[in-house]
Amino acid sequence: MSKAKIAKTNAARLLDRLHLPYELRSVPVDESDLSAVTVAARLGVDPACVFKTLVARGDRGGILMACIPAAAELDLKALAAASGNKHVEMVHLKEVFLLTGYIRGGCSPLAAKKPYPVFLDASAEGQDAIFVSAGQRGVQLRLAPEVLRQAAQARLAPICRMPSGNG
Repeated sequence: MSKAKIAKTNAARLLDRLHLPYELRSVPVDESDLSAVTVAARLGVDPACVFKTLVARGDRGGILMACIPAAAELDLKALAAASGNKHVEMVHLKEVFLLTGYIRGGCSPLAAKKPYPVFLDASAEGQDAIFVSAGQRGVQLRLAPEVLRQAAQARLAPICRMPSGNG
């Protein structure tokens, strides 16, 4: 744990307003490696409990967010099915800040500019606690999956796969 106090983010303030429990954790940031797997290593936790937030666009439902484990890949077909879309594609990186107010490596499923639908991979259900970005690079929220589901009004669905050739 860092000795310095971690400044509250909008995501943390949202959890405070909802009276939901969480912890803020900070890790050093290396702008050349913003991967969630690296964040997990710096936190000293299994990458399966660190969830990255990805922003996508559905052909019917518009913008949505997907939270998946650090080492996993988003299954666009599964996300489309879960979200009621026929087709889903990733949003271009240059659009992420304009849509969410968050930058790469600091995109939180909570307290974005607009309330987008959030889909949480079903693997979160087996975890006591998960980590998601608090909305700033190097700052993570540690919370129960149910807390995230409640705060983000997230839907649980199997939306990821492990990359082939992993290992």
